[in-house]
Order: sequence, then structure tokens, then C-alpha cells
Amino acid sequence: MSEELLQLVDRLGNPAGTAPRSVCHGNPGLIQATVHLHLFDPAGRLYLQKRAAGKDRFPGRWDTSVGGHVAPGETPEQAIRREAREELEVHLPGPAADGGPERLEPHVYSDEVETEYVVPFRWVFSGSPRPDAEEVEEGRFFEIDEIRRRLREQPDQFTPHFRMAFGRLFDSG
Repeated sequence: MSEELLQLVDRLGNPAGTAPRSVCHGNPGLIQATVHLHLFDPAGRLYLQKRAAGKDRFPGRWDTSVGGHVAPGETPEQAIRREAREELEVHLPGPAADGGPERLEPHVYSDEVETEYVVPFRWVFSGSPRPDAEEVEEGRFFEIDEIRRRLREQPDQFTPHFRMAFGRLFDSG
């Protein structure tokens, strides 16, 4: 099996080549294009996934509903649909105007291992996600206040990126 090839971008999200995952993880100077989905139920609860123990980054921590890399030549909209199917067996409809996910303001996340240009999406879902056990240890919908409380009391239960993304979603005014 060949190694996953990732789309690289500049700080504005413009394509800037490709690189294998193993080269990107460990070189924060390379910016990987990624997508994240904030999946809500009709009651306004947010679905979080607990990353599987076999993940190389932040295993066993709570994270965004869906997250993944954009493949070379793929749009963020195509990538989020693929990742939602792969991780949760959730099939996203077409554009936001037709009830599909709403594209939110992109941002850059960086730590000592990697840098990501993140295109986030938000969508309300009435069904039941079916997590892929290789990707997700467990997942469920949380009340927003419960997430806030847990972030305050036990921030290390969550990935650093989720902590930042949650603040952008709810606390940035």
C-alpha cells in the first residue's frame, strides 16, 4: 500500500505542490490542506469523535466530528464529503444552498509537528453516525455547555486543534 499523498498549500490556501504524509508530519514548514466538519443534531448538540488508539496524532482524545486531509486535485467540498463517509458513514448533500454543509472561515493551525490550512464546515444532521472503528474509538453528541465545562476542567482530553476550533465556533463573538 502506498503512502498517502497530501495537498500542500500556501497560507492563503492556494495549491503549492504535494508531499507524502511522512514528510509533512515532522515538518511544520509544509502547510497541509485539511477539512473539518462540525456536525450538529437538530437540538444543537455537537458530535465529537474520540480518536482511535492507533492514530499517530493525539490518540484517545476528543476531536472535531470529522477531520482529514485534502487529496491532491480535490476541492475542500469533495474532501469533506469523502471524509464524512469514511469516518462516520454520513453522506453530505450538495451545496449549502441545497441543504449541504456550510463552509466557514478557513484558519491555520500549527504545532511543533505540523501546520494545517483548515477549511471548516458546519452541518445539521438528523441521523445516527456510524463511526469507523479504525478511525474513531467512540463518538456522541454533546451539549455545548458540557463541552465548555470539560474543556475548562480537563483540556487535555481534547486535541489542541479542537480546543482552538471550538473557541472560533462559539467564543470569538
